[in-house]
Amino acid sequence: MNCRKLDLLGQKFLLLLFIVSLPIGGASAFCGFYVGKADADLYNSASQVVIARNKNRTVLSMMNDYEGDLSEFAMVIPVPSILQKGQVNVADKAIFERIDAFTAPRLVEYFDSDPCVLRMKSRITSAADTVDMMGGVGSSKKSESLGVTVEAEYTVGEYDIVILSAKESTGLETWLKQEKYNIPDGASKALKPYINQGLKFFVAKVNLGKQKKTGLSYLRPLQVAFESEKFILPIRLGMINAKGPQELLVYVLTKQGRVETTNYRTVKLPTGGDIPVYVKKEFGEFYKAMFTEQVRKENSKAVFLEYFWNMGWCDPCASDPLSPEELKKLGVFWLGDDAGPRPPGVINWPPIGGGRVSRPGGGPVPVMVTRLHLRYDNKTFPDDLRFQETKDTQNYQARYVLRHPWKGDYNKCEASKSYKSTLPTRFNKEAETLANLTGWDINDIRKKLDFTGVDLSEPVKKPDDQWWNKLW
Repeated sequence: MNCRKLDLLGQKFLLLLFIVSLPIGGASAFCGFYVGKADADLYNSASQVVIARNKNRTVLSMMNDYEGDLSEFAMVIPVPSILQKGQVNVADKAIFERIDAFTAPRLVEYFDSDPCVLRMKSRITSAADTVDMMGGVGSSKKSESLGVTVEAEYTVGEYDIVILSAKESTGLETWLKQEKYNIPDGASKALKPYINQGLKFFVAKVNLGKQKKTGLSYLRPLQVAFESEKFILPIRLGMINAKGPQELLVYVLTKQGRVETTNYRTVKLPTGGDIPVYVKKEFGEFYKAMFTEQVRKENSKAVFLEYFWNMGWCDPCASDPLSPEELKKLGVFWLGDDAGPRPPGVINWPPIGGGRVSRPGGGPVPVMVTRLHLRYDNKTFPDDLRFQETKDTQNYQARYVLRHPWKGDYNKCEASKSYKSTLPTRFNKEAETLANLTGWDINDIRKKLDFTGVDLSEPVKKPDDQWWNKLW
């Protein structure tokens, strides 16, 4: 979906929110060769939010995918308190690309070994179980007739920001429009629940002069840091004038366990299944179809888990783990707190290591990353997202497997003959799995099955191979 006008909340869903967490409360190796990933670029417009959370402290990073006249951009975010200038930052778009790539659903491939090699222990199988710091943009003032108070105002990077409090929602909507914030009609209905909760409002619009000086054609992500006892992502404001379902990716960085929603079902996507090898050329189309089918099966009312792992390693890796410096840019303020003193001879500290990208120091880091994906509208997701950090530390990734058959002389030995006999059933099972995941017609899938180099025909029997020749 291409957004042209600002939906309250940063266009489209800019949903955003205020957050905080409730009380916090075996790894399995997948291996394989990584050959592709399904990242945010698959979708025309996917909003992305990164939440770094520990105890009651939160750093919220928001990627704007706004397209259109920058003078019409505005973002309205409910926040738990008045934010000072030092609590707001402008981030680099590249850091979102890094965490997206690292956590993206992935495609891996295996190659079957020669079945005649006796030392082969077993055929390879899938592991499915397994600021600009200038002064304010104007003096604080009260619009008493509308019940709106400007609590703070300042400029950060290319954004002019005000922090508002309000007594009633219609007054706040009127004030925003009078001040030339391009918000949709009817915003007061969505604003009212937040006013009733005593929340403040973080409101940002583009300073065109400063935006021009950046030389960038896009808006950089905004970050806010605050404290709250609630772990909530308000999404209702972003749906006021949304046209069709919204796509949202939430990356949550915590110290211990997996994060899930408490007011909607959090569902793990099907993972680990073998699918036909031709999907390697169509992985993007496959993943979009698969996700759409799973949304349909859940009646569009579930939040889907796409990834959960320690940030220090991966297996297989769709991208290298983020460095301590990159994690800090995403708001991980606790990294290093529990690392202890730097061991002799270790350069990288706190330690990051494991998997195929092990580094000096070894071992995991005190940062877990949960990737959640949802497609929502105001009917299927009428309430804001509420989260909790669980005690679950079991690794998970949305991962799909291509298993290339061995290509050789199937009459080489008895094991190879037996292996060959299993292939038709195996290929048909892969086709059925693909059809079940995506909803695609299985007959269309079977037409695409590639048997190149795999001769499934019965060998021609020579005259002296007839069965009766061995009788006398």
